[in-house]
Amino acid sequence: MKIRNDIRNIAIIAHVDHGKTTLVNELLKQSDTLDARAQIDDRAMDRNDIERERGITILAKNTAVNYKGTRINIMDTPGHADFGGEVERIMKMVDGVILVVDAYEGTMPQTRFVLKKALEEGKTPLVVVNKIDKPSARPEVVVDEVLNLLIELGADDDQLEFPVVYASAINGTSSLSSDLQDQENTMDPIFESVIEHIPAPIDNSDEPLQCQVTMLDYNDFVGRIGIGRVFRGKIKVGDAVTVIKIDGSKKNFRVTKLYGFLGLDRIEIKEAMAGDLIAISGMDDIYVGETIASVDNPEAMPLLHIDEPTLEMNFLTNNSPFAGREGKYVTARNLEDRLMQELHTDVSLNVTSTDSPDTFKVAGRGELHLSILIENMRRQGYEFQVSRPQVIIREIDGVKSEPFERLQIDTPEEYMGGIIEAISNRRGEMADMVHSGNGQIRLVFSVPARGLIGFSTEFMSLTRGYGIMNHTYDEYRPVINVELGQRRNGTLVSIDSGQATTYSIMNLEDRGSIFVEPGTEVYQGMIVGEHNRENDLTVNITKAKQLTNVRSANKDQTAVIKSTKKMTLEEAIQFMADDEYCEITPMSIRLRKRILDKSTREKAKKNKK
Repeated sequence: MKIRNDIRNIAIIAHVDHGKTTLVNELLKQSDTLDARAQIDDRAMDRNDIERERGITILAKNTAVNYKGTRINIMDTPGHADFGGEVERIMKMVDGVILVVDAYEGTMPQTRFVLKKALEEGKTPLVVVNKIDKPSARPEVVVDEVLNLLIELGADDDQLEFPVVYASAINGTSSLSSDLQDQENTMDPIFESVIEHIPAPIDNSDEPLQCQVTMLDYNDFVGRIGIGRVFRGKIKVGDAVTVIKIDGSKKNFRVTKLYGFLGLDRIEIKEAMAGDLIAISGMDDIYVGETIASVDNPEAMPLLHIDEPTLEMNFLTNNSPFAGREGKYVTARNLEDRLMQELHTDVSLNVTSTDSPDTFKVAGRGELHLSILIENMRRQGYEFQVSRPQVIIREIDGVKSEPFERLQIDTPEEYMGGIIEAISNRRGEMADMVHSGNGQIRLVFSVPARGLIGFSTEFMSLTRGYGIMNHTYDEYRPVINVELGQRRNGTLVSIDSGQATTYSIMNLEDRGSIFVEPGTEVYQGMIVGEHNRENDLTVNITKAKQLTNVRSANKDQTAVIKSTKKMTLEEAIQFMADDEYCEITPMSIRLRKRILDKSTREKAKKNKK
């Protein structure tokens, strides 16, 4: 069997914030790839605005570096389980993985998640213990944690014999020794370990063509671009090829352009062969998972398996009194077209129509997954509403089942009691408790996903902001017939339309937290605050102070109001109750009752009871 020793295909996987993207940056800088004069930004692979703002990777991306005559194709993958669909399909494109683990935090929930995906595909792991320069680093303990996790996930003997490199990606240093003093200003130990331990692709380029599309891109000049790996044969510009669709049908097209990858650039090439990662244009309607094959011998590759969504929300056109004021795209047709466009590139998303022509059910892998889609849409000028997230209930072997999450919490010990009580109220069960030293404790729970909707705000209050919470999908289990994850407090709902006044806000402050500032336009049924009791309270927030010609004794006192509670998109989505909507526009995020009129709302509530 021939192999291609001139190439390696690897994915970089890790828990969020363990330094994947910084490591890729450093590999780019220290390879024989970029011109010596080339400037490279921090986290150059994260090109999306939201990725840069939040410091997370959302979309998998590929680059390639040259090292001593070997082309190393590198896939940078997301760390959040919500974007696990990106990780799953990338595993098909590579022959091995670099598992990056923080030298202090060790293995975390998403470390387990991404490593499980790699092992299921039989990939060879290379472990990089990153952030070795942290004062609290414990590299030997972390390597033991990785070994235990591999054993727990059923790794075979070859996978358990993993090489380890110790690095500080931010400083550009690495070493095969766990001693900080041995760190050198080079990434060579990582490059050498990749070439030595990651399998080279098989060279079967004399067989009929097989190339599977795992990512999509779009360019205004050439249209849709399919990105994937050539698993067999060769492909040239001008070749006539067959696309085998997901439903088994076939469609012929001609390859108009071929691209390879080098550094941060996509470069035009004339030919590619087995083992190469490429981008192809010329196909108008190619989708993820489809096979590009030779016309004479069209043979489909197995379809990509992507985990099903676990959470769903309704997206509907905005019908509030402020509808159409701020958005560019406001109709049901605009909304449908945009959601269908998202399906072309996001394999983890499902969109289905409902009985109402202006409402669409959108299912994804978690709150973050859906909120990133919502944020992207509002930045693009879309105006719409969303309902409260609901978990997707499935029937498994005749039993109604719901998704459960593995929740890991790192917190100072003093907050442990409150956390355990809060999680048990949400029907969570403790699976593990480890004292991490320095007064820190790590708690691991199994919790119904329903119970975690909206929990992060309560968690921040419980731990005074000192706690770190991570959770990832675990499995479906029989439904627990208890109402979970509902908000405890009621809301302050505007009874009138107009502008919020300082006078009204001052009078309402002892009733709860206010969400709007003086001068903010409000409408009847809009939520203007959180009540400090369990019931909803209808309030007049537009009432102005009566002006008289009588001089007041405290006339010269300046009116001072507390600062308002500004909600982010995620907080607003988590705050919502079942009878509320979140109104999304390019300029505003508003919460409102589904039924705006007070008397109609109260009648509906009585009828429901």
